[in-house]
Amino acid sequence: MRKFMKLFKSLLVAPATLGLLAPLSATANEVTINDFNPAEELAVTNSRVDGLEARLNNFEAGSFSETTTASFSTDFAIGYLDGKGISTGVTDGDEDVQAVYSFQIDLNTSFTGEDSLDISLDAGNGPTAAGASTSPLAEFDLNNTADALTVDGVAYTFPVGDSLTAIVGDNTDGSALFTTACAYGGPSNTLDDCGNVNAGITNGGAMAGASYDFGNGITAAIGYAGPETGIMTKESMDAVGANVAYTADQYGLSLTYGSIETSATTENTFTALNGYYSFDNGLNISGGYEIGDIGANAVTADESINYFIGVNGEVGPGELGAALGTSGGQLENQTEELMYEAYYSYPVNDGMTITPLIYVKEQATVGTPDQTGVMVKTSFSF
Repeated sequence: MRKFMKLFKSLLVAPATLGLLAPLSATANEVTINDFNPAEELAVTNSRVDGLEARLNNFEAGSFSETTTASFSTDFAIGYLDGKGISTGVTDGDEDVQAVYSFQIDLNTSFTGEDSLDISLDAGNGPTAAGASTSPLAEFDLNNTADALTVDGVAYTFPVGDSLTAIVGDNTDGSALFTTACAYGGPSNTLDDCGNVNAGITNGGAMAGASYDFGNGITAAIGYAGPETGIMTKESMDAVGANVAYTADQYGLSLTYGSIETSATTENTFTALNGYYSFDNGLNISGGYEIGDIGANAVTADESINYFIGVNGEVGPGELGAALGTSGGQLENQTEELMYEAYYSYPVNDGMTITPLIYVKEQATVGTPDQTGVMVKTSFSF
């Protein structure tokens, strides 16, 4: 800034200096050299430039903190779904093609260099929750805000001593500090949790959590999430969870427990075991298994299971992956529903990635055809 202001001063003084050196006419009506005082003119110029510099400095003092960063991402997706299960009497009533977009802004700042205040803003016209099961793009989990920019989550993470980290926030997963041992990076909404479907509490609302790093790859964490009113009382449906994990250079294991209230007197509890192994050639294999007790008031069953296995690794310039797993919570004594998927994530450049995905999702209802989805997502980050 100081170099800029010095240059600015020089540019202002230059015309006056050139005028001083230019030939002057001797006529009575013209200004003579005695009428021009370079020192006085230079003092006035310096005063004006100093005032401008002070205003610019005041503007800088009120601008964003030096630690504040913003990142932006946009997704465009188009997809085709065959077998929606819609009985319309029309020949192609079970087919659908959709195109949507999703936009996100992430703001991050630090006050001590070790803490982090994070705010996420979302926009998009993705599938609604009500129609997600019959949308060809539901598996991409895109933002649905009716084209309006909304606050998706606010969280503050800070250290407490050398090994303990704490977090508080709103509309953020209670498992934000959990470590799930999974190397699979699939894009689908169903299988991207690696079989840890319910134990890693994701009900949002008011939340708090903490994690402790024991060193040597061992960590432990706890988390809470619930509605913003009636926190930790019978008036609200709260969720609590705990997680322990061990990660090494080529493999990892994690155990996660979650308890989610369903009424003032009942709750669902889930336990998930996850693990992965990375080979020297870059191939990763991941697996997960979750068992749940779905509460004393369950009518048809009191146990659920979820499982998952996936492989992924670098192939050419991108990443190729495939997985199979249960499609949501599978209740005992009911027909099992599985999902199979394959994807390839191709980075066109540093800020653009194209990801095609194909999947088949089984349907338990008799007479309902399995769903086959084919979709492509183009992601921009800037």
